[in-house]
Amino acid sequence: MGDRRGEATTLTNIGAVYDDLGEKQEALDYYQQALPLFRAVGDRRGEAITLNNIGLVYSALGDKQQALDYYQQALPLSRGVGDRSGEAVTLNNIGGVYSVLGEKQQALDYYQQALPLRRAVGDRSAEATTLNNIGRIYDDLEEKQEALDYYQQALPLRRAVGERSGEATTLGNIASLEKSRGDLQTALSLVEQSIEILEDLRTNIASKELRQTYFSTVQFYYEFYIDLLMELHQEEPSRGYDKQAFKASEKSRARVLLELLTESNTDINANIDPALQQRETELTQRLNQTEQQRIATFDNPASTNAQKKNNMPKAIVS
Repeated sequence: MGDRRGEATTLTNIGAVYDDLGEKQEALDYYQQALPLFRAVGDRRGEAITLNNIGLVYSALGDKQQALDYYQQALPLSRGVGDRSGEAVTLNNIGGVYSVLGEKQQALDYYQQALPLRRAVGDRSAEATTLNNIGRIYDDLEEKQEALDYYQQALPLRRAVGERSGEATTLGNIASLEKSRGDLQTALSLVEQSIEILEDLRTNIASKELRQTYFSTVQFYYEFYIDLLMELHQEEPSRGYDKQAFKASEKSRARVLLELLTESNTDINANIDPALQQRETELTQRLNQTEQQRIATFDNPASTNAQKKNNMPKAIVS
């Protein structure tokens, strides 16, 4: 039909799907096909979005300078058509590149430009992301209180919009900050809250392969948790922190083994003794019952266990 704008939009959407699937080169190919079409029909907003998407792919591939070049092309186009949301996205992405390149002040400048735009368009999720990013920059600059102030602004926003993965990220960032300031107990409480969210998100992923992929992306939270427990063990050897660290480590190692078995298409249940399989089923049922009881206890503020949990240091929110 000669609908070049529609063709460009569809090419961009196909690219976005490949991008989400992690197939970056395929995504790049579709974005590069869409770009000249948007230019040909004079759709500057579509052109800016596509340039930004190409920048994201190059950034994911590790080519930060190439990513920066595409972001810098997108920015004046978004400004020219009054697309404040698109402008904020690009400013935030430029800040991310400068942060990775170690140019923290430059990164901070771009994040600070993005923040009022995200507030102006009412995108609370994006606002929380930028607040968190600013906090990370101040953290890297060793301005801990300033970093904490921004994390504290991001956390309630992420909770308000139900962005649980982002909430876990911000909790983890605050935990790391508190650890660096020597408050190990508060750090422990925060990272446990973060891991609880991540575990819940992981168990809600239907595909085993995607669950394993997701776990690999958040592995550092567990590594941080184990290191923190061992530091606490050094301070208080009688509290059993070493046993908690060992348990967490073994749980993590077991997941890595399962990932390797899955990648090699190994069926660990093949030719299994029926008696062992029955035993596994019984144990799984018992574990599920125990977990349901644990969740019910945690959700009941009147219970003894919940009262003990409430006595642990909490995340500080604004």
